[in-house]
Amino acid sequence: MDVFVYGTLTEPDRVGELLDSFVFVGSATLSGLRPVEGRYPTLAPGGETAGRLLRTDEVGTLDAYEGVEDGLYVRVTAPLDAPDGFPEEATVYVGDPRRLGADATWPGQGEFRERVKRYLDRTDVAVRLDSSSPV
Repeated sequence: MDVFVYGTLTEPDRVGELLDSFVFVGSATLSGLRPVEGRYPTLAPGGETAGRLLRTDEVGTLDAYEGVEDGLYVRVTAPLDAPDGFPEEATVYVGDPRRLGADATWPGQGEFRERVKRYLDRTDVAVRLDSSSPV
């Protein structure tokens, strides 16, 4: 699985403490979502976010780290603009700004996860592997 990471998961030492098997594919940009700071970094509608594309099969470990089961973060997918041989989508973790004390608002009503999914379905959010990145 290819995961767009930002914040602490862009640091190889931190990822190495967490995952047994991974590779950084290269630098990437997430368009349509911008970084916001809270207790932990998260994303909000609009703008762009610089990060990295991380490849790993350890989804369960990442979900546990991000608190997906507790609703701290949600795991969603976005289209991936990358050369042939890459998946069509990348995974992105988005933290609940209310729970993280971050200054961000997601449009719509209902649960946070559903608002994020609706926004991604209706907006041109995408991950782009930077062309200067090694493949």
